[in-house]
Amino acid sequence: MPNKPSLWPVSVKAVALDHHGRVVLLRNEREEWELPGGRLEIGPPSGSNPADHSPEEALERELQEETGWAVKAGNILDSWVYEPLPGRRVLIVTYDCTVLTPDAVPVVSHEHTRIGHFTEQEVPDLNMPDGYKRSIAAVYAARATR
Repeated sequence: MPNKPSLWPVSVKAVALDHHGRVVLLRNEREEWELPGGRLEIGPPSGSNPADHSPEEALERELQEETGWAVKAGNILDSWVYEPLPGRRVLIVTYDCTVLTPDAVPVVSHEHTRIGHFTEQEVPDLNMPDGYKRSIAAVYAARATR
């Protein structure tokens, strides 16, 4: 039997700020805060569910599913490899996103235990991967220069 090459799972994540300028984060089952987002859908062979045509489309769909927010994916902020569990690695790609429904109160989906809104000053002390913290800091820095 020929060897099947290993494939990297890819997860697209959004830095999205509410109308008060706070970043929205989700609490996962590992008790970490994370950016909302997820994996690209390839769609079933039957075509009953459409496949995502781009990482940006997947990100916009995931934000709607996880928070109820409509967003527009912007520029890529960063990419890095994360190992949430020993031996399980995933490529994380973060995007700067514009919230199209800033007055809507985001809701937590069944995929997470909590939703939180955090200021720039609160983020460094949160239990979350450093790659997420870098992406959040980059968004706040870019918005400070506008």
